[in-house]
Amino acid sequence: NAMSETLDLARELITRRSVTPDDAGCQELIGGRLEAVGFRLERLRFGEVDNLWARRGDAAPLFCFAGHTDVVPTGPLDRWSSDPFTPEIRDGKLYGRGAADMKGGLAAMVVAVEHFVKAHPHHGGSIAFLLTSDEEGPSVDGTRRVIEVLEARREKIDWCLVGEPSSDQRLGDIVRPGRRGSLTGRLIIRGKQGHVAYPHLADNPIHRFAPALAELAATQWDEGNEFFPPTSFQVVDLQAGAGASNVIPGELHALFNFRFSTASSEEELRNRVEEILHRHGLSNEVQWTLHGQPFLTPGGPLVESVQASLREIAGVDPVLSTGGGTSDGRFIAPTGAQVIELGPCNATIHQIDECVGVDELDLLTRVYEGMLARLLGR
Repeated sequence: NAMSETLDLARELITRRSVTPDDAGCQELIGGRLEAVGFRLERLRFGEVDNLWARRGDAAPLFCFAGHTDVVPTGPLDRWSSDPFTPEIRDGKLYGRGAADMKGGLAAMVVAVEHFVKAHPHHGGSIAFLLTSDEEGPSVDGTRRVIEVLEARREKIDWCLVGEPSSDQRLGDIVRPGRRGSLTGRLIIRGKQGHVAYPHLADNPIHRFAPALAELAATQWDEGNEFFPPTSFQVVDLQAGAGASNVIPGELHALFNFRFSTASSEEELRNRVEEILHRHGLSNEVQWTLHGQPFLTPGGPLVESVQASLREIAGVDPVLSTGGGTSDGRFIAPTGAQVIELGPCNATIHQIDECVGVDELDLLTRVYEGMLARLLGR
């Protein structure tokens, strides 16, 4: 019974306290299961981060399951109904930190592959797992580094399924064929400090920045496109002030973030911000950090296999949406891989009493197996 197998593995994973970047033995457990069905394991540790690349077969096309074993911290333990690392089933739901994000998804992937390999020992192409313990953290020594290793030896992923919790109300109602990019700017506006009673001897950077900020906030950066909403700009922090009500501050520090679609490039956004600041005559500097480019897989065999498998097994016609934050798909898509995200419902991720539906795990296992059968079955 796939259900009890997936549930059992999910429970075993939840008991391992893999708070980012600690893997706490999750990859060892999964690796052992994969090795038993013919996968070659490659353990790649960078800094504090454990990564696993496991592959079965040498032929193309290569289908890869991507995921992370790390979880976010629990928050206050006394607010949990049961211990976050002691999996508990109540009212048809499995409770525990990582149940939905994303140990339930990992368990479904492993069990789906075990069943598929048993049914198709000589399947076409290859199957791989790319697992990291650094998705919830800085995401520097995780998937990004594994992809560098694969690229250096020209090992190419054709189809990648990221098991992040994508669903909303029921399993498979939303799958993500891409994500928006994320670009952060740290801005310093320089004025001149002085006494509030002698403003002509000072230059107030807050007053200087206000009209530029109003323009930045009102700017329509693009229209978005068929798959993406318009690019959004948000100021997330603003600091100035010398700590006294009679002092005009000398500097203003602002932090802002773009979530941007494929309708704008990083370079265009940077240039437009700098043009607005320049036009307002501001003495400023901006430090930019690109957290990820937008990516999109608008169609093709991978998307079609997800749609067909969900229709047949879960009775749901998925909506393709690029909403939400970013994911490790942003490191995999630039290699030319088709990337899609499908996992359990995300209503409780990162929350107190995180949980996943027990029947969701069973359904997800069968949907993953159905995808493999369509893409690599023989």
